[in-house]
Formats: sequence, structure tokens, C-alpha cells
Amino acid sequence: MKKVVLTFGLLGGLIISGLVWGTATLVDRGVIGFDRLEIVGYSSMIIALSMVFFGIKSYRDNYAEGRLRFWKGVQVGMLISVIAGILYWGGAVSYGLANPGFDERFMQKFTELKVGKLQQQGAPQEKIDSAKAEVDMMAGLFKSPILFFLICMMEILPVGLVVTLISAGLLRRKELLPAAASEAK
Repeated sequence: MKKVVLTFGLLGGLIISGLVWGTATLVDRGVIGFDRLEIVGYSSMIIALSMVFFGIKSYRDNYAEGRLRFWKGVQVGMLISVIAGILYWGGAVSYGLANPGFDERFMQKFTELKVGKLQQQGAPQEKIDSAKAEVDMMAGLFKSPILFFLICMMEILPVGLVVTLISAGLLRRKELLPAAASEAK
């Protein structure tokens, strides 16, 4: 199981790290706006976490003799998700280190967007000041590596859990995408 988890966790992590770098570059250059960032981010997670499905299938076909208990599939999938999550955090941190000032530019753009929306809506100054304070607090959280790690894990692990539950549920049926060796029998 260790080999499957490491292999597919690292593959998923490399995919999400690459997508983080690509997305951050596009955001920094103004190609992707904040209005689409959430969709792009979660789509990237789903693409990377497709490795959960393939990892659970590999475990079922190569180590579990074509049979998979649901909770074993959940265990394999969540371990893959945790490894991918660690690399997701590593990709985000390394992008910030390789591109000095990105974090500040990102938070400035985010503040302008959030405050701009409130101003367009004619919100009272108290609400605008509150939004600025909220963004400042968020920026402070991102500066702490431990808190930033926890935030990254809170973003990716729920997606990993959903992908894991669906994959484990589907792959416990041995008729679904059977291994090539069992098809030949």
C-alpha cells in the first residue's frame, strides 16, 4: 500500500504544484481575474486528485486481488490526498519564494476587489473598514508557514475526501474497470 500511496500522492502533488505555479503566474500577470480564481483553483484540485481514483484502482488490482473494501479504499485515497496536499502547500510556498512580492501584490489585488465591490454597492464606511481589517488578518495568517499549511490542507482535503468517497464507492465493484489479468481469465 505504501508504494501506491507514495506514487499516486506524489503524482497528484506534482500536478497540483504545477497548476498552482501556472495559475499564480496567470493571476500575477492579470490574465486570470479573481472572479475566476476559485473555479480555476478547485478545478485544478479535481484534476490533480484524479490520482486518488487511479491509486485506489491500482491498490485494488495489484495488492488486493481485485477486491476492495470501502474503508480500505478511503484509507488509500485520503493518504494520497494528504501527500498531494503537502505538495500543494509546497508549490504555493515555493512560488512565493521564487517570485518576491507576489504575496503582497496578491493581497493588494484582493483588497482592491473586495473593497471596490463594497464601494460600488454603496456600503457604509464601517463595512468597508471591516472588510479591510478582515483581509489584513487573512494576510497575517498567510505569513505564518504553519497557519498557511493548515489553510492549504483545509482547501484541498475536503475535495480529496469527496473524490475518495466516490472512488472507493465505485471501485469496490470489481466489475468496474477490472485489471487486465483478470479480464484474460
